[in-house]
Amino acid sequence: MRKCLDSLLLGLLLTATVATAQERQPLVRNVYLSDDPQQEVPRIHVGSRVATVLRFEQDVDPTRTALLGWEGRFEPVLSGGKSVLLMPRPGLLPEDSLLLRVTLLDGTEVPFALTTREDGQVDQQVNVFRDSESPGAVRSRLSDSRVRERQLLEENERFRQEETSVDHALAALLTQGAVKMTPFRVLRSWTFSCDIGTVEILGYIHPNKTAVVFQITNKTAKTAWRLGQARLSIASNGRAWPFALRMNQAEIVPGASGTIAVVADLSTFDFKKGSEKLVLELFRHDGLREALVVVEETGPHK
Repeated sequence: MRKCLDSLLLGLLLTATVATAQERQPLVRNVYLSDDPQQEVPRIHVGSRVATVLRFEQDVDPTRTALLGWEGRFEPVLSGGKSVLLMPRPGLLPEDSLLLRVTLLDGTEVPFALTTREDGQVDQQVNVFRDSESPGAVRSRLSDSRVRERQLLEENERFRQEETSVDHALAALLTQGAVKMTPFRVLRSWTFSCDIGTVEILGYIHPNKTAVVFQITNKTAKTAWRLGQARLSIASNGRAWPFALRMNQAEIVPGASGTIAVVADLSTFDFKKGSEKLVLELFRHDGLREALVVVEETGPHK
């Protein structure tokens, strides 16, 4: 029996001024050195209060390994064996750029430029290969190639599915403000302030589907807003529920606004007489949760 979803209420729990950190996977990167004197100094992306470890194939000389100008911005550099540990202190700024000089026991000096990224990504472990033909370097290159191949296959499959998806087409219309060309009608809207500016959320309903549109205004001075991840899951068990997502631009630069639309088919979702819910979470590029929307079935008097 088809459930009448016109009585859905999109409840909203907002992270207005304090965002919640998304669970992140350790970021491991491989760096391959070259004897070419024209090669750019490798860049290592660091972040406040996040440790970065450099791993080499040869032992490091701690007495000749140093970070220039680190005082006040880093803890003292720890090095030993094949590792160098970096720990930035709070308040590290994007314009901060430091030179790390690592010396191996055979006397080879390897320079690195330490910088921060606007999107907040940090190299938590960097595997450094001095010899690009060493067994370890060859294995790492092969692993990198496999990861890139898998990502390309997943991206191609996603594009193929989106070309024939009705929900993706509806989401695209919503990002352009063409609501009248869709079967949705707006139910509720909310606006709140956060650390990057303002977020307006519009909740739409339909007998079989639901849609949520985020209109984000970036009021920061320098940092662009980018989407990290959107998740729709069943509240009781965390199982993912399929949805379509569209954005009208890849990033929202300072002073601009952008729109993200999410559409989900709920014709087969069992709300269990109001006890079951769906949770839509929106995470930005630095892993922080911008908003959380709860989709639930309610009675006609609520």
